[in-house]
Amino acid sequence: MLGTRRTRTSADIPNVSGSRPVMLVTFDVPFEPEAAELAIDAAVESGQRLIIVNVAEVPLGPISLAMKYEYVGTQEVEDALRAPAALASSLAVEVERLRLCSPRPVEALLELVAERAPGLLVVGPDRSRLKRRTYAKLAKRIRARAVCLVWLPA
Repeated sequence: MLGTRRTRTSADIPNVSGSRPVMLVTFDVPFEPEAAELAIDAAVESGQRLIIVNVAEVPLGPISLAMKYEYVGTQEVEDALRAPAALASSLAVEVERLRLCSPRPVEALLELVAERAPGLLVVGPDRSRLKRRTYAKLAKRIRARAVCLVWLPA
């Protein structure tokens, strides 16, 4: 009888101790309702904290730096970020809200994901508010390079 050879050993599997939070992400637009529900349910059922991240693209050109342009969010996006945070807090989930401003938003998000090591990354921007090509590109890069389980709306 032939044995089975394993190509990976236990040393190849990253050691992640402690909690693995749930991360809910949008790209400066409101959330898809389905994404927010899934992230909150996952955080409640796993007993982990919920990290809500708004990723915004902020260009860094010479004029932008000279004029001291900063990110200015809309009230609609702020309300969309506040709603899932309030619901999760009411269900006894620890909530952390972050704003990530970068000229390369997907790269910045992937760095944050590597740093925080979430168990589940829920990418849930309202796709009707993003250009189709923009969403497809960011979804492809996140799927390919995220180091955790990724959920994208169907």
